Amino acid sequence: MKIGIIGAGKWGTALAFALAEKNEVYISSRTPREMENFISIDEILKLEYLVITIPAQQISQWLKEHFIFSGQKILVASKGIEASSGKFLNEIYGEYLHDENICFLSGPSFASEVMQSLPTALVINSTNEELSAKFSSFFPSFIKTYSSTDVMGAEVAGAYKNVIAIAAGICEGLCLGKNAAASLIARGLVEMQRFGHNYGAKDESFIGLSGAGDLFLTASSTMSRNFRVGLGLASGESKEDIVTKLGEVAEGIGTAYALHVIANEKKIYLPIATEVYKILEGKDPKESLKDLLSR
Repeated sequence: MKIGIIGAGKWGTALAFALAEKNEVYISSRTPREMENFISIDEILKLEYLVITIPAQQISQWLKEHFIFSGQKILVASKGIEASSGKFLNEIYGEYLHDENICFLSGPSFASEVMQSLPTALVINSTNEELSAKFSSFFPSFIKTYSSTDVMGAEVAGAYKNVIAIAAGICEGLCLGKNAAASLIARGLVEMQRFGHNYGAKDESFIGLSGAGDLFLTASSTMSRNFRVGLGLASGESKEDIVTKLGEVAEGIGTAYALHVIANEKKIYLPIATEVYKILEGKDPKESLKDLLSR
């Protein structure tokens, strides 16, 4: 099968590597790259099956500038909530194609480990179960895939876990210990689940690979960009300096701002996400800790 990967960052490159085990894979991005099977955006959009890894904060503009629907089947492999609008990715893509043509990838997946063919398990989420099965068949032997129809559960979990990962990085940076980290991650899981209930998300998504699996991974390792954002915040660095040093997108930052807007509009209690937002805005992490413990 011919598959197009749109987005040539670490995750896009890792997925291109993985899917090439069974398929003929092409890759494209806004910036031309010297890499195998790299083709133009116009060429790749002619393929029927596409995997899109463009970051959440950039996807609206990209779709507006480049995408014309012509029957493509899309697997969205990025996670996040648009900070400027509070829209989930399924809402953004929904302006350009119908639900039956789109799936969303979720679960624990560091790009560097995928590039080493190390095993993991992921979930393909879609209201079109036949399309989920089709995309599932493209994945390599070292990635076990499951399917789910709970798109909102996958969306909420995939976005929210990055914000909790920032909080976990702050916890690590302040040397608060493993007890505190475990408590934070556990409460973070409860918080994201409670948030998801407002959107009809199912509980099983949060206790499975999309929620707990991805959260445990992202909130416990310096391989996580969002965890490293937290470490930087704990040491007093500004978010601007941290992003410059990372040299890549940390989705949890934009999502923290989106959650702040949504929480205020819908009057949802999100203590950990709220404190992450305030720290990104300059609040002392130690003061945030005191406020969290006093709630």
